[in-house]
Amino acid sequence: MTVLNAMLQLSNFKNPFLRTLIPCIGTAYAIQAGVAIPSILAQTERFYDLSGSLTYISCTALSLALPTLRARAAAYSAGGPLPPWPSLLASLTSKGGVSVWNWRQVLLSTAVTIWATRLGTFLFKRITAEDGQDSRFENIRNSPPKFLGAFFAQATWVSLCLLPVLAVNAVPATTLAALPFITLTDLLGFSLFIGGITFEATADRQKSEWMREKKEKKHSEDFLTRGLWSKSRHPNYFGESTLWTGIATVAAGVLASHVGQMGMGFSGGVVGRMGAIAMAAVSPAFVTFLLFKVSGIPLSEEKYDKRYGDRKDYQQWKKDTPMFFPKF
Repeated sequence: MTVLNAMLQLSNFKNPFLRTLIPCIGTAYAIQAGVAIPSILAQTERFYDLSGSLTYISCTALSLALPTLRARAAAYSAGGPLPPWPSLLASLTSKGGVSVWNWRQVLLSTAVTIWATRLGTFLFKRITAEDGQDSRFENIRNSPPKFLGAFFAQATWVSLCLLPVLAVNAVPATTLAALPFITLTDLLGFSLFIGGITFEATADRQKSEWMREKKEKKHSEDFLTRGLWSKSRHPNYFGESTLWTGIATVAAGVLASHVGQMGMGFSGGVVGRMGAIAMAAVSPAFVTFLLFKVSGIPLSEEKYDKRYGDRKDYQQWKKDTPMFFPKF
């Protein structure tokens, strides 16, 4: 408890957002460093994506637990009874209060956990099936500084993408109780999340089945043009961008409100509200930037262009199929 008290004291800022943000970002980098060391020594990227999912889940859980951890630490130091943990079930239908979270905090945290668990296990199964090799790491796994940089880049990715969820979880549940039980941004945001994660999971499943059938020699196709892959050349990436847009929409509705501004210690004026919206928008903007400019679409397009760029059927598929936004 002494170590925990010290950590909580160091991050006990006046601003409630910083009280949540700093410990969670520190946790993200600590987890990535902890996984990076044995990975660098073994020169393997097998656990890279899985550690990313673990970091998402851990930081999200910590952001929910921090207010109670602080209250329990203070009670322990004073020798008084420890406050109870909020009831998860009661929070699902709660506007917020002393012994419960606001339902948005629970559902946003659950949404991140579901996404991270699904994607992490999917990528881990894929890299295990491919003998632990990922083409992204061909030129860096043998270079400790570059490999460490990849893990710290992942910690940065987690921190930026989680920003809207961390911000909502930083607002005291007692403050969020003043919000309407449900708003238009709640409905729109969670609808986008459900649609996005369904699109992404379906695209991943279709590609996995296609690859399995190819290994079983049930077809001789060199690239996938069926299912959602006939609607978009990168339907999984479209789903990824959409689901984070949904999370950001819910968060923006909370953070830009008078209640959210007050709970985060912001001014509540135009600048404060625009800052809150920008904070929420960082998540889908950063994800989409990575997909379009860094490790998503460019790598995939370059790889397939090199392999099949001189084939008429491949050129026809590229011509008829949008790169990102699906056609229906």
